[in-house]
Amino acid sequence: MHRSTWASAGFAALALALLAPISARGNTLQGPSQPTPLPVQPAAATEQPAPPARVRTGLVTIESDLQRADQSTGVITASGNVRIVYPDQRVVATARQAQYFSREGRVVLSGDVDIVQEGGNLLRAERVIYLVERDRLVAIPPTGQQVYSRVSLPARQRPAKP
Repeated sequence: MHRSTWASAGFAALALALLAPISARGNTLQGPSQPTPLPVQPAAATEQPAPPARVRTGLVTIESDLQRADQSTGVITASGNVRIVYPDQRVVATARQAQYFSREGRVVLSGDVDIVQEGGNLLRAERVIYLVERDRLVAIPPTGQQVYSRVSLPARQRPAKP
C-alpha cells in the first residue's frame, strides 16, 4: 500500500516537486547553529490546564494501492483501496479512485465513495466531486439508486424559563 502526506493547498506542487530529480531542485538542508531558548513562565497554582489546542496543519494523508502524478496535465491519481484522512476537518473518505485536478481545483472520488466525519456525519455515493476554491461538493448516486447522507445536527438550546 502506498502512503503519502500532502498539504491540501500544495497538493499538486508537492507531487510535481517529488517527480523532479533532486539535483534539479537545488535544495540544501541547514539546521540552526544553536537552539533558541523559549521563555518559561510558571503557571499559577489555581489555574486549570487548558485542553490541548487543535492545530490546523492543512495536511491530507492518502493511502492507496497505486499513486500517479502527471506533470503535463497536473492530475494526481490514487487508485485501488483509496483512503483519505483530513484531520483538520476530522474527515475520512474511502473510494476505489481519487483524482486531483490541480489546474481546475477539483477533487473527484469515484467507486463506492464513503465520507465520514467525526460526530456522525456520513455521505455515501458512487461519485463525489469537490470544488476546492468554492468549497462545494456534488454527490452522484449509483445508477438507479440514491445518494445516502446522515447529518448530525447540533441540539437546540431552549431559552430558560423565568
